[in-house]
Amino acid sequence: MGIPTFIDSKTASNNTILQFTSGIDSTYYQYMFVFNDISAASDSVTFTMNFSTDGGSNYNLYKTSTFFRAQYNGSSDAVGYQAANDHDNSTDYQVISADLGNGSDESTAGVLYLWTPSNTTFIKNWTSRFNCHHAGDYSNDMFSAGYVNTASDIDAIAFKMSSGNFDGYIQMYGIT
Repeated sequence: MGIPTFIDSKTASNNTILQFTSGIDSTYYQYMFVFNDISAASDSVTFTMNFSTDGGSNYNLYKTSTFFRAQYNGSSDAVGYQAANDHDNSTDYQVISADLGNGSDESTAGVLYLWTPSNTTFIKNWTSRFNCHHAGDYSNDMFSAGYVNTASDIDAIAFKMSSGNFDGYIQMYGIT
């Protein structure tokens, strides 16, 4: 990994959606989004993302992805593939953190990487890793990865809960 250069940050305060509609361009080969204290207003929701090629007017790009998680609640544990959070060339929002609780001490944090968003020849790869306090008092370690099935220039990304509003802080970095 190269050196991260800070580009922008956004703070959600009871927002339904948070968008980065500028700063994603050909300046950097890779982009990194860092998520801090993302908390949901509703219980048992998922934190999601989607991409745009028109500056954020539409978030409807086709994605193919996979999702799995490890979880532990003090007495039981599980590691598993989560097929329900996968996409098979779908335009739906992609789950990056699942089953968040809405208690005052419950939140999610993580990192998302996006490679070559301005490349107009190939698809765009991404990976993410999050940890959250599950609504059922589990610690969840979640992994997702996939590609955006477009050769067009991705220039915006949006984040939202599957239902309700959220709070939190997201930073965007370019990596040389």
